[in-house]
Amino acid sequence: MQIGDIIRFLETLAPPSLQEGYDNSGLLTGSAAWECTGIMVSLDATEEVILEAKQKGCNLVVAHHPIVFSGLKKINGKTYVERAVIASIKYDIAVYAIHTNLDNIITGVNAKMAERLGLKNCRILQPKTGLLKKLFCFVPVTHAEFVRAAVFEAGAGHIGNYSECSFNGPGKGTFKAADGSNPFVGEIGRRHEEDELKIEVIFPGWLEAPILAAMTKAHPYEEVAYDVVSLDNRLQTTGSGLIGELATHMIPSEFLQLLKDQFGLSVIRHTIPPAHAVHKVAVCGGAGSFLTKAALAAGAHAFVTGDIKYHEFFDAEGRLLLADIGHWESEQFTIDLLADHLQQKFPTFAVLKTAVKTNPVEYFR
Repeated sequence: MQIGDIIRFLETLAPPSLQEGYDNSGLLTGSAAWECTGIMVSLDATEEVILEAKQKGCNLVVAHHPIVFSGLKKINGKTYVERAVIASIKYDIAVYAIHTNLDNIITGVNAKMAERLGLKNCRILQPKTGLLKKLFCFVPVTHAEFVRAAVFEAGAGHIGNYSECSFNGPGKGTFKAADGSNPFVGEIGRRHEEDELKIEVIFPGWLEAPILAAMTKAHPYEEVAYDVVSLDNRLQTTGSGLIGELATHMIPSEFLQLLKDQFGLSVIRHTIPPAHAVHKVAVCGGAGSFLTKAALAAGAHAFVTGDIKYHEFFDAEGRLLLADIGHWESEQFTIDLLADHLQQKFPTFAVLKTAVKTNPVEYFR
């Protein structure tokens, strides 16, 4: 199996187009054409992780955080980034990062946090806009179901918990075939009128190429008439953070203890707890303070994230239990998330979790 096979699966799980503009997800070192000898999953692709992968016979490191965020002008081993890059090249270790694109899917990093807390009825806290498109396709009535089935199979027609969603309107299509054409119906040189359906389906933009390919293959016409338009609708399964509900209402101290137990914490930085109980909880792995106002607007009683600055704690406005559990601590179970997906997809292949704790932050107890 080639490394490219694994990358294609990961990019189906979390499309690269979902990463933020500042991010650098993707294949950072190595070649997709290499035969894969094993996969090492980590949160960070540090030099220690690269050496661990080499020692255990893995030539692919799948990491959440990109070891390279911006251009390197020198690679002489003076920084931890340069040392990791040198080691990966020296030992032919490919490094693949799956970062904010994994953050931005409803089944990604934040879902693992929600799972640890037992949250139910989860939804994206701040859905993204501008990711959806609509396909209008004009099909002869006799072949409408065939084309519908093809675009559904390619990923079109999903709205929330519903699939195979479409709108179909009848009409008359006209065309005149020119010399050299091969019309499915009608005669060359004579205008033809055909009973057609206008099929409308929505789809996430990153699936446009396979959906159009499926439509074209299933369509009987030599020249397919269709339109694709971009939408501003929110994509409810994609975006930042997650919000859900605890099984029971908890007083703030009970909820903070739950956090400590489930994330293995020795300390939690948090705001003064509000008087009300905690039931609706928002989470965001990594640095999520930019979502505090969204958590308040969504009616969250608590918001759990990392990397909150001093002045950002004031944004809770005394109405929200804002808890900073640490960047690494909030994302630590991402390793399990990725390993589980890879083991399920490639059950006979070596998928290992790093034994290196890459968290650079320590706490004096």
